[in-house]
Amino acid sequence: MEALFAVTLGVLSASGVYLLLRGRTFPVVLGLTLLSYAVNLFLFAMGRLSGDVAVIGQSANPADPLPQALVLTAIVIGFAMTAFVVVLALRGLAELGNDHVDGQPGHPDEERLS
Repeated sequence: MEALFAVTLGVLSASGVYLLLRGRTFPVVLGLTLLSYAVNLFLFAMGRLSGDVAVIGQSANPADPLPQALVLTAIVIGFAMTAFVVVLALRGLAELGNDHVDGQPGHPDEERLS
């Protein structure tokens, strides 16, 4: 179970960083979302990965409810920030006429090569 979580966190983090480095706004938004998913899974894993531990009750070794509360809070904040970034990207598209992160339509070498 721990290996599956580690591989999933690695794939989500690597994909998120790759998409963050793209030149258009939509992949950047997707990269931020994937990174927030990776952070949420990491926080959730900090509360123990055992499936047979009760959160509340008369267990000898109860699970810690704090990581679950942190993940719920992070989900709400992540959704709000994603909505804000999408609106910001749409505003930039409307004002600049393109969806490139730096506001310029292409790479400077593209003009020289064509």
